[in-house]
Formats: sequence, structure tokens, C-alpha cells
Amino acid sequence: MTTIAKNKSELTELADETLREQPGCETARVASVDPLPDVRHGRNWQIPRVILGDSLISDVDRAVLAVHRQLGRKYHLSLDE
Repeated sequence: MTTIAKNKSELTELADETLREQPGCETARVASVDPLPDVRHGRNWQIPRVILGDSLISDVDRAVLAVHRQLGRKYHLSLDE
């Protein structure tokens, strides 16, 4: 299955919107997505920094895993920036 290439800002925006849709994460924000070292295909990115806002860390932890799994099936980070 092929995935759609997104640049860092596009993927960060998608991850941020998807995170805020998760229960209990309405005030959380994805600061950025970063490329994984030595991974060229598939889920080649991670969500290392999230601003919690008023959200509970347990809700955000659960949601970040779900967001990465959901978006990782559809998108990969374009390394041609």
C-alpha cells in the first residue's frame, strides 16, 4: 500500500487537527513532527513534542499513539524539503 507524501508543516497541521479531535485533547497541540533517522519509507516520522494545554497527559499519550497509527497508514514525511 502506498502512502501520500506530505511536507513537515502539512503533516504537523494534520496531526494537530487529528489530535484535537480526540476525546480529552481539545486543548492539546502538536508542536511538530520530526523524521525518524534511517527510515526512508512508511511511517518515517514521529510526534516528539506535544503541548498539553488543559488536557491530561494520559489522554494525550493515548491520543498521540492513535493519531500516529491512523495518519501513518495514509501519509509519509517527504524528505525533499
